[in-house]
Amino acid sequence: MTRILVVDDDQPLLRALRINLTARGYTVDLAANGTDALAVATKHPPNLVIVDLGLPDMDGVDVVEGIRGWLAVPVIVLSARHLEPAKVRALDAGADDYVTKPFGMDELLARVRAALRRAAPPAVAESPLTVTDAFTVDLAARRVTRDGADVRLTPTEWHLLEVLVRNPGRLVGQRQLLQEVWGPRYESETNYLRVYVAQLRAKLEPDPSKPRYLITEPGMGYRFDP
Repeated sequence: MTRILVVDDDQPLLRALRINLTARGYTVDLAANGTDALAVATKHPPNLVIVDLGLPDMDGVDVVEGIRGWLAVPVIVLSARHLEPAKVRALDAGADDYVTKPFGMDELLARVRAALRRAAPPAVAESPLTVTDAFTVDLAARRVTRDGADVRLTPTEWHLLEVLVRNPGRLVGQRQLLQEVWGPRYESETNYLRVYVAQLRAKLEPDPSKPRYLITEPGMGYRFDP
């Protein structure tokens, strides 16, 4: 059965969505804030997410990014923000659709059906946690811990690590990494990779001079070996 996660701090709206979605045969999970949403998604991976941008504990974009870190499912954003930059930011974070409040229930349900039709067949969900002997990466929470303490990464370091962790054991080419992390104009800037991989090794590897987890494939790219 198709599972939908709805994230909004508007309790009447949550109830209305639960009633309407359940009546149409969907399994519905509810969350009133971003922290609960990521926890619910980890425990019960959804087939589609509906998320409001104005959450009490974090921006809805952070929820989109957290879910996008490990689940390839449709995300529909709800928001009372009408300005174009808010829509662009949500879509760039990985949202598939944007619905402005107030909205008609029939329209939202039609968008849900359309998003599910476009979605790829659901794969078996993997855990957002990647645990090594030296550190743990939580893609949903966008968090890295080592020896029980948080490891502070810059946004660029996190993005680079995320791409590698999402491809465990696979060679990720230099051009792919540069395009995904910095953009298409930086595909030849291989020195960026050397600098940032060195920074990640310094923060994560037990012996940065002899990397165990972030492996260089000379002239080709990098590989994350969990």
